[in-house]
Amino acid sequence: MPAVTVENPLTLPRVVADADAVQRPVLAVTTAPSGFEGEGFPVRRAFAGINYQHLDPFIMMDQMGEVEYAAGEPKGTPWHPHRGFETVTYIIDGTFIHQDSNGGGGTITNGDTQWMTAGSGLLHIETPPESLVMSGGLFHGLQLWVNLPAKDKMKDPRYQDIRGGQVKLLTTGDGGALLRVIAGDFDGHEGPGITHTPITMIHASVRPGAEVTLPWREEYNGLAYVLAGRGTVGTDRRPVRTGQTAVFGAGSALTLRADESQDAHTPDLEVVLLGGRPLREPMAHYGPFVMNTRAELQQAFEDFQAGRLGTVPAVHGM
Repeated sequence: MPAVTVENPLTLPRVVADADAVQRPVLAVTTAPSGFEGEGFPVRRAFAGINYQHLDPFIMMDQMGEVEYAAGEPKGTPWHPHRGFETVTYIIDGTFIHQDSNGGGGTITNGDTQWMTAGSGLLHIETPPESLVMSGGLFHGLQLWVNLPAKDKMKDPRYQDIRGGQVKLLTTGDGGALLRVIAGDFDGHEGPGITHTPITMIHASVRPGAEVTLPWREEYNGLAYVLAGRGTVGTDRRPVRTGQTAVFGAGSALTLRADESQDAHTPDLEVVLLGGRPLREPMAHYGPFVMNTRAELQQAFEDFQAGRLGTVPAVHGM
């Protein structure tokens, strides 16, 4: 980890917060509980225990793995429906195959992202390739759910295939961090992911001992999830480690620092930074459907049961 990197970050455009930027305080640090998803792959529930007012427009995020599978062990998900939001699957190590009933799909691996707008509804499946099932191997990724505003919940589904080489690479003033902008605008630099809901998604690798202060849009919320490593967040240096989420308050900049000593397995502090403009709309969420009212949830279930969200193709790539 990670797959997308550069030998010398100082060759990249640099991002520096203004000297008079208002630092965001750290409101909370939470620890993700572990569980299983789909056919049994291990996940950490990154947003468990965080009040939705601090998450909006994000709904949930799972860290999938990091796990070293033996031959025959890799698992995926069965066919299942979605309506009313977007799923973002970011693969750091390993390979996943996606297919949906709208004709979207493909193979993502080592820094690739699939961005699926469920919109009015579809069925989809995520599976490891047969070669990974046969041989085993490392698997590590994230799946993020992003809410859609009421006006977009019934839009036609859309699939975006974002290759790792497409992400916008940036660094900090001293080159102490590599910033991969996956989606949204970050200090005037655009990531490749096209979003209905205004958000920013960044994967940051912070070198041991480096401190990073980044500009952050004041109208966005601010979340930092630690994929791996140890460090601190905020100017008061609240400790964080693998599997923890920091929730930031209001302001125009946020600060991260990597501990001087990291594990040999994890040379840098690896963090996913998320910010979005809150929708501030009613949310009715149950299982694979995220709507605005209970009546809309009921309609989603009825449409799924009636086959109006699509049908499973007779043959799918495995």
